[in-house]
Amino acid sequence: MASQDWVEKDFYKILGVSKDASDADIKKAYRKLARKYHPDQNQGDAAAERTFKNISEAYSVLSDAEQRQQYDAIRAMGGGARFSAGGAGGGAGGRAGFEDIFGNLFGQGAGAGPRQRTGFSGGNLPPEFADLFGGGMPGGGGGFPGGFQSGRTQKGADRTASTSISFAGSVNGTTIGLREPSGEQVDVRIPAGIKDGQKVRVKGKGQPGQAGAGDLMVTVNVKEHPLFKRDGDNIRLQVPVSFPEAALGAQIEVPTLTGELVKMRVPAGTPSGRTLRLKGRGVKTSKTTGDLLVTVEVVVPQNLSKDAEGAVEAFRDATKDADPRSGLAARARL
Repeated sequence: MASQDWVEKDFYKILGVSKDASDADIKKAYRKLARKYHPDQNQGDAAAERTFKNISEAYSVLSDAEQRQQYDAIRAMGGGARFSAGGAGGGAGGRAGFEDIFGNLFGQGAGAGPRQRTGFSGGNLPPEFADLFGGGMPGGGGGFPGGFQSGRTQKGADRTASTSISFAGSVNGTTIGLREPSGEQVDVRIPAGIKDGQKVRVKGKGQPGQAGAGDLMVTVNVKEHPLFKRDGDNIRLQVPVSFPEAALGAQIEVPTLTGELVKMRVPAGTPSGRTLRLKGRGVKTSKTTGDLLVTVEVVVPQNLSKDAEGAVEAFRDATKDADPRSGLAARARL
């Protein structure tokens, strides 16, 4: 980039930041604009491509401390003046004079101008923005924004894979082996408490690169369990109880994910559908421990013996004054 371009272009304005913006502010502004104007997101849009080139040029200068210092000095001395080609007011002499002034300012030879990054090729992104479009670099390049190449080496691209694990494996943690086409097995440690659809990173198992291999990103799918359901860090379970157990109260045994049976008290008068809590029997992670939420289902017997039928009839007669639907009609009219 020529010194005259530095006088004519307001890189701060292009990125929408102030002149005292921090490196983090500049990076944040570039990330937002690059996502919006990247050529891969605007196929065939010449205006968007020009805008992307401009913001890439701006970022390549302002993100480099030395170039930013030079740029600020040139802008301060140039005052935004326009230098045309030709003579004392133009010609090659005018151009050379401009370059001599600012080239000597930074200890460079005449006409050298500020240190340059050249080779704009379209949609390349700097390595620190490789995650902008979900990994890798759109445009296929490996340089600075807009294809401004640097000597910086890069890691290889990430690879992706997926696996399915059992419900118990997701709660307790497990290790699975993925087979490479070469026959090599990659061991993937699944942490306790992982949720369906989450990803596990295996470092150094991606594509090779000059700065080392990328990573392997494994999407974990959790199989459903016939009894247990996950609710955040809690585990839900439906447990059938008999009418006498619900009516009179009882101590029952409840299964857990570990296979252990734990005792739980069902209070007298527990209705069907009530949920009871067993503390600390849910999902355990490094940060928290969930509970086991047990929903009681009162089972109605389908076939009664004569003695059982007589007992139910006696119960009916003993509770005939109790009306479970009392007030229902009145509430329906509200």
